[in-house]
Amino acid sequence: MTLVLKPGTSWSDTYARCLAAAPEAFAPDRLLNLVRGDWHAVGAPGEHSTPLDGSPIPGPPRIGIQEADAAVRFAIAEHAAWSRTPLDERRARVSAAVDALAAQRELLAMLLVWEIGKPWRLACADVDRCLDGVRWYLDEIDRQLGVAGTSPRTPLPGPVSNIASWNYPMSVQVHAELVQLLAGNAVVAKTPSQGGFHCLTLAHALMRRAGLPVTLLSGMGNQIADALIRAPGLGALAFVGGRANGRRAATSLADLNRRHFLEQEGLNAWGVWDFSDWPTLAAHLRKGFEYAKQRCTAYPRYVVQRRMFPQFLETYLGVLGSLRFGHPLAVPEADAPLPELDFGPVIHAAKAAELHRHFDEAVAGRAVPLHRGTLADGVFLDGQDTGAYIAPAALLSPPRSWTLQHSEPFGPLDSIVLVDTEAELLAGMNAGNGSLVASIATDDAEFAARVAPDLLAFKVGINKPRSRGDREEVFGGLGASWKGAFVGGDLLVQAVTYGPEGPEEKLYGNFPGYSLYPAR
Repeated sequence: MTLVLKPGTSWSDTYARCLAAAPEAFAPDRLLNLVRGDWHAVGAPGEHSTPLDGSPIPGPPRIGIQEADAAVRFAIAEHAAWSRTPLDERRARVSAAVDALAAQRELLAMLLVWEIGKPWRLACADVDRCLDGVRWYLDEIDRQLGVAGTSPRTPLPGPVSNIASWNYPMSVQVHAELVQLLAGNAVVAKTPSQGGFHCLTLAHALMRRAGLPVTLLSGMGNQIADALIRAPGLGALAFVGGRANGRRAATSLADLNRRHFLEQEGLNAWGVWDFSDWPTLAAHLRKGFEYAKQRCTAYPRYVVQRRMFPQFLETYLGVLGSLRFGHPLAVPEADAPLPELDFGPVIHAAKAAELHRHFDEAVAGRAVPLHRGTLADGVFLDGQDTGAYIAPAALLSPPRSWTLQHSEPFGPLDSIVLVDTEAELLAGMNAGNGSLVASIATDDAEFAARVAPDLLAFKVGINKPRSRGDREEVFGGLGASWKGAFVGGDLLVQAVTYGPEGPEEKLYGNFPGYSLYPAR
């Protein structure tokens, strides 16, 4: 069947809509940086391509350290005024920003499709989770700040600096920024280098129009990190990314005693032991492939009791055979709805090639190539570039020397480990030295209760997956997957405000010497 691009969804159509919606932030040939209170054509736009078909799109306009320093200084000055703004006024402006973002919901979602390859349903969900989550905080902020009490919480002494990953620009980054602003802090944000910068540019244009003190800049992390992490006057650092960059950020903060919450990668795992409800597990496994497992709470490792392997394999391969992937905007005819896909491309062609190399490396080390799909199973436009697409693949018993034995692939490449004892199950599930989530599939409630406390995961699901969560749900990590304060619900507000104890307040989190971990 010959497919066509859904009319009205091309990149040129999408970018033209951006120019019309926020001409202050988008030029015909480049993006601008929101620095020093306005949009400026500073920084050198780099070359970039969309993962959908490899075609060029404007890249992030990267500034240097001097411009970054000036931007942060301006944000610090803005923070002084914003932190004194009454809560009712802050709430009104954040609410106006949410309304403006809601009015551009479909354009924000379409930018996520083109920039980071999200299928349409998942792109819309990313925008909606941001807006719905912030609306919850708008209703709860009086209680969270304790405004009716004698010692209400107060803003930090400086703005919050945000360095986030590319995969959830709205539901993670913009959501967090709007809560930080509502709590009385100015915001500095860096656009991710790999994607999401067009969506963030539009979002921040609308936020700035609502009178919010936001700064949005682009740059190479190794060139401007000092301005975003160590600049005198910053109040906190919010970081989402890999462990290597997280370690560097944590090391840089070591002597500053500065508020921080650093979400890092973890090897999340499903354990399968004495289990029989395979249809329910199949539904969980399929949902787990959404967005090609490019999220911090994806499950790429399965640790399976050996005698359960035949039933698990039948279930798992059935799921792989049912997955739909391909170009998110390819339709059989012009008036057809956008396709219902589990995933589109990975973030770029280099990532797809890396995943292929990891698969080949494991097989060379005598892993069993359990499944390796082909792009012939996907849906694509005739002749399009498919360099950023990869079919789902799975390995059985990868070698201990494998590059991904202790880290996440961040793509649809799974590994399965067979075990015979509880001790082996725990060792296999804890291979990543700390993770954000883990799950156990078992019919034995006593077994689950015994094993769960020994899993090095912040959230543990019994016969269900766990996720980052929304609204009041706490989020964090154990071991190397997280550093600093836990967030979510009241804790996110606490992380970006001072209580009566001021900077000496002990926050709930993953700090050296603390054992403040929640019930799971």
